[in-house]
Amino acid sequence: MNLRQQYEEDLKRNKVRTVTQSKSTGEIIQDFYYMKQSKPIIDEIDKVLAKHYGFTEEELDFIINYDIKYRMGDELNNAE
Repeated sequence: MNLRQQYEEDLKRNKVRTVTQSKSTGEIIQDFYYMKQSKPIIDEIDKVLAKHYGFTEEELDFIINYDIKYRMGDELNNAE
C-alpha cells in the first residue's frame, strides 16, 4: 500500500460520522475528519517530498515541526 492509500485509509479510520434529523431537510449525515491523528503518515509524505525536491534535513525538520503547537492543539500539551 502506498502513502496516499495509507493516508486515505487512516483518514477514514479516524473520521467521526454524525447523523442528525432536520424537520426541513430530513436526515443529515456529516463526516468529520481529524487530520492531526494522521500526523505520522503526513510526516512520511513530507519526507518523500523533501527527498524529491532536494530539501536539507534542516528544511525538512522545519516543515514537519512548523506551527506544530497550533496544528496539534491540546494533543501536544497532553503528551508532555
